[in-house]
Amino acid sequence: MSAAAVERPYARDRKPLTLLEQADQLSEQLPGYRVEILGGVLTVTPPSDWAHAKGLSRIRDTFAAAGLNRGETEVVEGFGVWLPDGPENFAIPDLSVVDADAGEHIIDFECGDPAVFRMVLEVTSGNYANDLRTKVAAYSAAKVPVYVIVDRKHERLHVLTQPMEDGYGLHSVHAAGEKVTLPESIGAEVILDVTQILDDCRRRPPRP
Repeated sequence: MSAAAVERPYARDRKPLTLLEQADQLSEQLPGYRVEILGGVLTVTPPSDWAHAKGLSRIRDTFAAAGLNRGETEVVEGFGVWLPDGPENFAIPDLSVVDADAGEHIIDFECGDPAVFRMVLEVTSGNYANDLRTKVAAYSAAKVPVYVIVDRKHERLHVLTQPMEDGYGLHSVHAAGEKVTLPESIGAEVILDVTQILDDCRRRPPRP
């Protein structure tokens, strides 16, 4: 996803807004945009492009077909994870596999306790470094067990496991032609077809 830092607005005769207050204000002003606080920086992500939205939908179908959207887990889009690396930090993954009772473990700003997240997935857009760097540190610090990145710029699929304080202990990179089996700790066996995922998420030039 593409995200940009946002200046912090405040009136000179009033107390500056907290980051969460600014995030709430921006969410109301920019419906359809994704507002996050990563490492103490307020970021705003434009709505998904067509290929991003379509590809994400197809990926969700794969997880649903494995049975992850019923029973002990749910497959959800746009559900925020509260991050432990600051007093007001949170991220909103494109897709997550969470415990079925995740809605009972909201910490703040409609974001869930990171302990209920079994996997998060991001499909990159313009600011791909945000997903490949900033969120790697954020999700690992939150101890999210599995982080999957569909890197559309470099045409790769990243699977990160074994979260540590400063990153993930295992980071595998996969290209078209490969099939990747995710850890069964997410709740079921899921095999990702890298070729299909990259094709579903690939931007195509507009017709003349």
